[in-house]
Amino acid sequence: MSSEQSMDSEHTSEPATPHHAGFKYAVGRMIATPLARAIYRPRIEGRENVPMTGAVILASNHLSFIDSMAIPVAAPRPVHFLAKSSYFEGTGFKGAVSREFFTSVGAIPVRRGAGQAALDALDQQRQLLEEGLAVALYPEGTRSTDGRLYRGRTGVAFLALQTGAPVVPVGLIGTDRVMPVGAKMPSLSERISVRFGKPLDLSKHGAANSGRARRLATDEIMAAIHALSEQELAGVYNEPPAATPIDKIRQALPHERR
Repeated sequence: MSSEQSMDSEHTSEPATPHHAGFKYAVGRMIATPLARAIYRPRIEGRENVPMTGAVILASNHLSFIDSMAIPVAAPRPVHFLAKSSYFEGTGFKGAVSREFFTSVGAIPVRRGAGQAALDALDQQRQLLEEGLAVALYPEGTRSTDGRLYRGRTGVAFLALQTGAPVVPVGLIGTDRVMPVGAKMPSLSERISVRFGKPLDLSKHGAANSGRARRLATDEIMAAIHALSEQELAGVYNEPPAATPIDKIRQALPHERR
């Protein structure tokens, strides 16, 4: 099957939008998806690998702000992702536009951070999966600014092992050229590729409460993403520079990145 085969030629019977998605998302998907396809003409491979019903995690590399738009546009079913709560809390006309846009593309607000904030985000994602929805997550944790693929954090594997949801690896190519870090508007002269791999059943690695199982499952996810994205491997975690001596010690010590 050609990588540029029309997306409308397969999975033509898209499932109904889940109740959780709401009217705004249904309308937004109906308008934004064909518009984005017409403008960017994305090359899409492996849509048949995405289960059309039930909980599923789309685990992707992360190169650009528009990744969270590219995946829902390319996927054959509604996909949800977590977005910074600040996108939903602005005031005035600009705040209203931001709020309506992110709601319409399936974003769900979350307060990002470490500790309890990170646990709350995992819990929100677990609830979405328990509703039988598809969620998009980035095991690297944050965008790659140099184009390399960084080590995966174990949160995605934890959710998969905890909920039993299959993981579909996703390789995004070219989104960093369409909208590089720092750019205010996407380029219209570049094309992107979205590759969906075969679903991964990670249950063979063990239970979610096993650190070894989470690490092995994460490594399997990242190997599948790497095969699709063909990025250079960084071999380290994508972490911001340590701001304090305590942060330097924390990053140097062996601990599980979630």
